[in-house]
Amino acid sequence: MRPRHALAVASLAVLTACATGPSLENQGAVTESPGDSKHLTIGSAGFTESDLLAQMYALLLQNAGYSTEILSVTNREIYEPALESGQIDVVPEYAATFADWLNAKANGPKAGTVGSPDLAVTMTALRVLATPRGLTVLDAGKAVDQNAFAVSAAFAKKYGLKTLSDLGRSRRPVRLAAGDECVQRPYCEPGLKKTYGIDITAVDPKGVGTTQAKQAVQSGQDQMVLTTTTDGTLDEFGLVLLADDKHLQNADYIVPVVNRSRAGSAGVTKALGKLNSVLTTADLAAMNEQVDSWRRLPEDVARDYLESKGLLPRPGT
Repeated sequence: MRPRHALAVASLAVLTACATGPSLENQGAVTESPGDSKHLTIGSAGFTESDLLAQMYALLLQNAGYSTEILSVTNREIYEPALESGQIDVVPEYAATFADWLNAKANGPKAGTVGSPDLAVTMTALRVLATPRGLTVLDAGKAVDQNAFAVSAAFAKKYGLKTLSDLGRSRRPVRLAAGDECVQRPYCEPGLKKTYGIDITAVDPKGVGTTQAKQAVQSGQDQMVLTTTTDGTLDEFGLVLLADDKHLQNADYIVPVVNRSRAGSAGVTKALGKLNSVLTTADLAAMNEQVDSWRRLPEDVARDYLESKGLLPRPGT
């Protein structure tokens, strides 16, 4: 389901040992000019969507005259320092999540949240944290992978539900299939109660967007499941998303993050920026479905998509 190039164990050890990046004391002295290395390493976090994004980045950069390779490093604690050091040049990231991660790295695990539902506010905070580390955060496009909540289509139709506000107003008791942490996370049970007035009677600990969680809602055992906005398998279980109309979730728009000294050039920015004009949340969900449900290779799905949008030449043209 997740075919990809993988780092060897020895390479992982090297990344862990050497990829330290600028020290916290010297962050303000990061002054490298934007680099334009012609061979770029694209990092993937090893799950379907990250593989797809990495493949699209690689193909767009190849079309712009760069040679590329893709490395899969599933642990952000390893791939982010490797990005700082230049062992990885480009990664697809999620704006609010990455901002909070860098904030915790800089200010400790108890640092407050800097990501917010407002994309502009989130991007400003992210760039303030990333720049001293020698990282450049490129512009976000239209696609966002946020936490999301789904109910069965039959349940939605019966009670006239299109939004989470609709569910709150319905006063229907809801058993929620989600991860264990949902009972404490502000975007999950507490937020649903406070922001939307939803009557969460219990959290069924079946994980985030797992098959078991979706089956529980499909069968009626649970009434709602925590998943993501780019989940491509909801139709298989007869589920529909309820809109987060009061913006409980943070702005986890997809953003390319690059090592400034190796990939901060206008050429890289222009090549990757082409995706922003076309890629939507629905597009990503459809591509995820092709990989996860249809068992297509991420590289093939990525290439077909870019060709269909006119961002890559079709064979023979």
